[in-house]
Amino acid sequence: PSLGFPPGGVRCTKVWIPDPDEVWRSAEIIKDYKEGDESLHLKLEDETLYEYPVDLQGNELPLLRNPDILVGENDLTALSYLHEPAVLHNLKVRFLESNHIYTYCGIVLVAINPYEQLPIYEEDVIYAYSGQNVGDMDPHIFAVAEEAYKQMARDEKNQSIIVSGESGAGKTISAKYAMRFLATVGGSPSETNIEAKVLASSPIMEAIGNAKTTRNDNSSRFGKYIQIGFDKRYHIIGANLRTYLLEKSRVVFQAEDERNYHIFYQLCASANLPEFKDLALTCAEDFFYTSQGGDTSISGVDDADDFEKTRHAFTLLGVKESHQMTIFRIIAAILHLGNLEFQAEQGGEACSILDEHLNNFCSLLGVEHSQMQHWLCHRKLVTTAETYVKTMSPQLVVNARNSLAKHIYAQLFKWIVQHINKALHTTVKQHSFIGVLDIYGFETFEVNSFEQFCINYANEKLQQQFNLHVFKLEQEEYMKEGIPWTLIDFYDNQPCIDLIEAKLGVLDLLDEECKVPKGTDQNWAQKLYDRHAGSQHFQKPRMSNTSFVILHFADKVEYQSEGFLEKNRDTVYEEQINILKASKVKYQMVASLFQDEKDAAPTTSVTKGTSKISVRSARPVIKAASKEHKKTVGHQFRNSLRLLMETLNATTPHYVRCIKPNDKNLPFKFDPKRVVQQLRACGVLETIRISAAGFPSRWSYHDFFNRYRVLMKKRDLSKYDKKQICQTLLEDLIKDPDKFQVGRTKIFFRSGQVAYLEKVRAAKLRAATIMIQKTVRGWLQRAKYKRLRQAAIIIQRYTRGHLARRLAEHRRRTRAAIIFQKQYRMLRILRAFQRVRNATITIQAFARGMFARRIYHKILAEHKATILQKYARGWLARTHFHRIRGATIVLQCYYRRMKARQELKALKIEARSAQHLKKLNIGMENKVVQLQRKIDEQNKEYKLLNEQLSALTSAHSSEVEKLKKELVQYQQSHQGDGSQLVSFQEELEHLRLELEKAHGERKVVEDSYVKEKDLLRKVRLSRLTLYELSQSMIEENSQMKKELEEERSRYQSLVKEYSRLEQAYDNLQEEMTVIKQTPGHRRSPSNQSSLESDSNYPSISTSEIGDTEDVIQQAEEVGVEKAAMDMTVFLKLQKRVRDLEQERKKLQTQLEKKEQESKKSQVGDVFSLILIFHRQELESENKKLKNELNELRKAIADRATQNNSSSDVQDSYNLLLNQLKSANEELEVRKEEVLILRTQIMKAAQQKGTGKITVIERHIGQEDAIEAYQGMCETNRLLEAQLQDQRREHEEEVEALKNQVDAIKEEMEKQQQALLQTTLQLSPEVQVEFGIQQEITRLTNENLDLKEMLENLENNEKKLNKQLKIYMKKVKDFEGDSAVERSQHERKMQAAVQRKEKDFQGMLEYYKEDEPLLIRNLITDLKPQAVSATVPCLPAYILYMCIRHADYINDDQKVHSLLTSTINGVKKVLKKHNEDFEMTSFWLANTCRLLHCLKQYSGDAGFMTQNTPKQNEHCLKNFDLTEYRQVLSHLSIQIYQQLIKIAEGILQPMIASAVLENESIQGLSGVKPMGYRNRSSSMADGDSSYSLDAIIRQLNVFHSIMCDQGLDPEIVQQVFKQLFYMISAVALNNLLLRKDVCSWSTGMQLRFNISQLEEWLHGKNLQQSGAAQTLEPLIQAAQLLQLKKKTSEDAEAICSLCTSLTTQQIVKILNLYTPMNEFEERVTVAFIRDIQEEAGKGNYS
Repeated sequence: PSLGFPPGGVRCTKVWIPDPDEVWRSAEIIKDYKEGDESLHLKLEDETLYEYPVDLQGNELPLLRNPDILVGENDLTALSYLHEPAVLHNLKVRFLESNHIYTYCGIVLVAINPYEQLPIYEEDVIYAYSGQNVGDMDPHIFAVAEEAYKQMARDEKNQSIIVSGESGAGKTISAKYAMRFLATVGGSPSETNIEAKVLASSPIMEAIGNAKTTRNDNSSRFGKYIQIGFDKRYHIIGANLRTYLLEKSRVVFQAEDERNYHIFYQLCASANLPEFKDLALTCAEDFFYTSQGGDTSISGVDDADDFEKTRHAFTLLGVKESHQMTIFRIIAAILHLGNLEFQAEQGGEACSILDEHLNNFCSLLGVEHSQMQHWLCHRKLVTTAETYVKTMSPQLVVNARNSLAKHIYAQLFKWIVQHINKALHTTVKQHSFIGVLDIYGFETFEVNSFEQFCINYANEKLQQQFNLHVFKLEQEEYMKEGIPWTLIDFYDNQPCIDLIEAKLGVLDLLDEECKVPKGTDQNWAQKLYDRHAGSQHFQKPRMSNTSFVILHFADKVEYQSEGFLEKNRDTVYEEQINILKASKVKYQMVASLFQDEKDAAPTTSVTKGTSKISVRSARPVIKAASKEHKKTVGHQFRNSLRLLMETLNATTPHYVRCIKPNDKNLPFKFDPKRVVQQLRACGVLETIRISAAGFPSRWSYHDFFNRYRVLMKKRDLSKYDKKQICQTLLEDLIKDPDKFQVGRTKIFFRSGQVAYLEKVRAAKLRAATIMIQKTVRGWLQRAKYKRLRQAAIIIQRYTRGHLARRLAEHRRRTRAAIIFQKQYRMLRILRAFQRVRNATITIQAFARGMFARRIYHKILAEHKATILQKYARGWLARTHFHRIRGATIVLQCYYRRMKARQELKALKIEARSAQHLKKLNIGMENKVVQLQRKIDEQNKEYKLLNEQLSALTSAHSSEVEKLKKELVQYQQSHQGDGSQLVSFQEELEHLRLELEKAHGERKVVEDSYVKEKDLLRKVRLSRLTLYELSQSMIEENSQMKKELEEERSRYQSLVKEYSRLEQAYDNLQEEMTVIKQTPGHRRSPSNQSSLESDSNYPSISTSEIGDTEDVIQQAEEVGVEKAAMDMTVFLKLQKRVRDLEQERKKLQTQLEKKEQESKKSQVGDVFSLILIFHRQELESENKKLKNELNELRKAIADRATQNNSSSDVQDSYNLLLNQLKSANEELEVRKEEVLILRTQIMKAAQQKGTGKITVIERHIGQEDAIEAYQGMCETNRLLEAQLQDQRREHEEEVEALKNQVDAIKEEMEKQQQALLQTTLQLSPEVQVEFGIQQEITRLTNENLDLKEMLENLENNEKKLNKQLKIYMKKVKDFEGDSAVERSQHERKMQAAVQRKEKDFQGMLEYYKEDEPLLIRNLITDLKPQAVSATVPCLPAYILYMCIRHADYINDDQKVHSLLTSTINGVKKVLKKHNEDFEMTSFWLANTCRLLHCLKQYSGDAGFMTQNTPKQNEHCLKNFDLTEYRQVLSHLSIQIYQQLIKIAEGILQPMIASAVLENESIQGLSGVKPMGYRNRSSSMADGDSSYSLDAIIRQLNVFHSIMCDQGLDPEIVQQVFKQLFYMISAVALNNLLLRKDVCSWSTGMQLRFNISQLEEWLHGKNLQQSGAAQTLEPLIQAAQLLQLKKKTSEDAEAICSLCTSLTTQQIVKILNLYTPMNEFEERVTVAFIRDIQEEAGKGNYS
């Protein structure tokens, strides 16, 4: 039925009319049609007029044509008018003009074979379709496979892809591409490489199952169903292959221009290979089974090369080489079997074989020659009574041979399929599968036999399943949207199926006839006539009694019954099979092919992998005949087809219908007749009819609102409910409510309603366009008028201006002439006047000068006279004054002398009086009494100390006796010589310490002397006159200078002597190590010399060492060779001397305190008495200590005389004695210096005593001396106050230091006591060794401490110098009061900062056992938020400081362990957070920072060139971490790749929607009518779509994260460059694969979106990253969509502009370009050719 015309006039309406050549032709109505007219007046496309007759009874009007905007849609269901011509025309336009071979038709993908290799199957195209919604991309076989894969994962339901079509339509290649997509997307994660095996099965099955036919060079002569299994993660784990109805007759017979199976020709082409010599093969033309079709080659096909691919596939699937050779032997045997020649005998009743090919056959299969020769010509007949052998005629022998060949090949085919399934089988439990069905389409030939019958029977079953599925989907859609469901009448082919498979159907009758002994094809045909003559799907031809006609869903087919029975029986003689079972070929493969012949199952069976699938037919299965069938071919095929249908019904099907565009296999040649025939046969038109019967056009509310908002009223647009707005619009436009239905999410339209809406929309837009044009044209005319008026005004203005300027110029010239005349006349008169005036002035000047000179000479003479008078009068006045002043002075002198004498006399009298003495001595008596008391107390203390000293002396003598006894015991034990040398060493050490102590005492005495001298000087200055004070100061200064020079010379000599003693000590130690010759502690050759440190042990005073020379002399007189002493005895004596020294020091401190108190008093006599008394006490104490030491020395010397053994150490002993002698001499010198100082102190005290008398007796004369004395007293008081403050501070510091020294000494005494107790328990040798070790250790520690102190002092000095430079610079830079205050504040701030900037070493110490805790806290458990407020890359810096410390201590194991743990920890964290961008960016920043630190401080020249000296100090010293730098570099690259992967995973789903689909400019784009497969982004009112703001927000998040975490700017730029490249690539790929976005409006939106991205780059300062350049191809694609596309100039402009796009991309975009409105024009094919030619001229690519 036709579609009705729209209301109103129908003029200019385009329609379709039938045509015998083109099937349908387009025409345009040129005259309005009125009801009742018998014809329509039409104009064809070639401008010819045509009258189309109208059937008035049936009211059959022509079919309407869709609007041009809908032509070329990628989904046929998007067409407004759904009928056969619209579908045919749409496919033709897409195929020929746009070269698009794929088109959707609802759930069906229509694939037209281009007969040309297209570049649309590359791996990048696979990834472009992977993960995309099926409606978002252009139609493709990959889109169907992706939809099946996605539904399997989403719905957890098995899927099927059903590929059908007639031979040559491209079924096999389509199925191969679908499997390739699934293998790529669902690749196995393991090493099994199962996807490669799945793809490798294709060349094997093509070789053994495909052949050349008249319609196809690679026609599949069997059906196959491949189940690809997936696990729970949807990775391929295995596959299973089922085959259906192999065309075995092709093995023995080929029609004209056809070939046998490819494997025969491949084997013959490779017969010259060495391994195939035994096959005895030649070329294919020499064999009967391969030469019946004529030409044995295929153009463009290399059989030998294909054979190598087949062998490689066999190897990949695990077929052993021996099995491959057996397969080839069997195939070669079949060829030899076909060449057997038979000779007739006995009048044609028997025959014999005389051919060498039989020998080859038997040898290749390993069977007995005689038996095979016999049973090829005979057959066995078995009856109930007997069994006998019967000869066969030549025809029967040929038939038996052909049956044997077919059976061998079928069994081989089955074995190969089973082996493929075995190779593809897996033990992993299968979770789901996707099946790919590649099965023959509906076939009809001039002669149709049993094979065509089975093929068409299978297609009937598949069509029924397809119809039910389409009907079910339509019903589900209506139910989902709440649309009232009305029954749709569709074609049901169940009667035709019943005719074939029901009880007593065609197959049932065929099986019965096969069981009849003498059954024939004619009898079977007669039974069909008798049984089904009344069936509407069965017909009997008029001119034949052996053929029958069946009316299939696609067409009626006439079948020839000849050969049906034989092919159904598939007879092969058992005797021949038994011979093959007895084959002796190696591995017994030939015999195994026929072992299960009796129990042979159908051709395929369901494997274990699919046993879990519960399949059930969608409808009750027709009950078959009750009689038990023999397993004929028809019966087996029916059972396998039943299993296939059950499997398909249990899955979700996806349909691919392959169309053959022409019978000549020409590329891009479209034959409408052949295409329409196939569209009818494959069910596409039935799908269209079912859709058209309901509501074929479906729009979502969002898309409908955007498309038709121009038709809505303003008050309706103010509503917020889009559904209500759309419903209101439809009610206003479409009056018939049955023409549309409003669903929950969509609007459903009847056929033609969308075209009506498009027409109304176009009219509205046309009216708006006219209004815009009218307004623009009026504006242009007004603008033109305004320009003309403005031009006229300007011309007038310039003309008038010119005239006015000319008049003004004349007036200016006239005025200028007058001015010139006036000026000239004035100048002439002025010059005459000036001449007269100048002459007058000259005369006046000469006259006035003469008069002035006269007056000057007169004044000069008067001035000189006045000067003479002045000098004379002055001389007279001065003479008179001198006389008067001399007389006055004489008088004054006499008077003052008299007064002075009187005053002196009075003072002398007063001085002799008692009252004056009392005034002077007030308070002195009390002070003397107090001092006397203190002296008494000190005497008492002194007596106590003497008593204690006597007790100690007695104890000491007892200890000496004990020691003497112990010494005798030691001497008796004949101890070694080592202890004696040790004693000398200890003695030398103590002498050295005593010398140092003497230095200290000398300094103390000097200090006390200086203090006393200062005090005496102050007293003297207060009492003496100015003259005496000056004289005494001069004398004291000269005396102090002399003393200082003497002291300096003595000190230098002492230093030299000390260095000499040090060198002697070193020599003595070296000699001791040579003499001992025993293993023990040896001095380390380090720079830590013990002689450079001062000893902390207390030393004895100078007075104690004074008499040691006597002891040494005694030892020399006796001739002692070795001075031996005990270590413990010496330590005890040393302790005793130390105690006495400590007591002496206490007394000395008390004495100093008394001296300080006495200094405060003003009495010189008492002070001197106290000082003398204390000095006497000190001398007596020193004498006692000296006596004790001498006694000790004598005891040692006496003991040494008893031991005269070991003459080897005589030289060292003499050296030691010399050193002791020199030390004693030096000590004597120090003693004399002390005595000299004491005498000086006594002299100073005496001078104080006599000073009182001299002061009184001095003459105090004049007033000037008194004033000078008072000023000096004031000065002295000030100096004394300052001196007292300094002395007090110094005394406090000395007191604190003494307390520290005392504490240290007490601690050392405790240690020495413990050491003494320890050493007493050891043997003498060990004691000596232990003592040396302790001493060396102590000296080493002291040396280290001193070095550390020195380093600290040096560092402090450097810092102070640095601060001083800073302060000096700031003082110089800033001047003035405000500047000074500002600089002081900055100095304070600078000082604080400098105080924080300590001299850090840049290292962090940690313990080895804490390494796991360090890694866990720094890496494993660390969150980026925890350190966000700290220094960026803090973990990297901490780790590097730990590495520096490990390098500093030279611990390679620690470095290796730390770096390995760090790398493993980072990998573990990244693996755990493999989708966390923040965590990945955090560790990328830290890894790069750690890598940079290692490069900068571990020897990378490129990084170290910019280092400062301070940074170079932090470089690693002991390890070269080059390998770890390489590992960290690889780790950084891996993290970077993971970061890019995460970012791409986040951005990729947004790109297509945000960049291409989102309406950044509102109202610019309009949505075209969509088909069954709507775009996903338009669903649910676009809620699932993304805007460009979403991408920019995400980019901001990425940028802020990377910048906050301190990632290198270069890496940040590279990240965004790669992300923008990905954005450009994804958007461009979507643009190239989607027709719906290739429009002018999309180009505008795209360019606006790109500008937003470029603005974002500019705002983030990423212009230099190169990210903007990556958008260039996308920018040019947007410009290409907006450019004009008509003329050759436009083509040239496009080629010159789009330099970043290839020619193929430009052509692809132009082919996809789709007008969104009727006002736009399509790109013509001629323009695309111009583009290609222009690109070829300019070598554009």
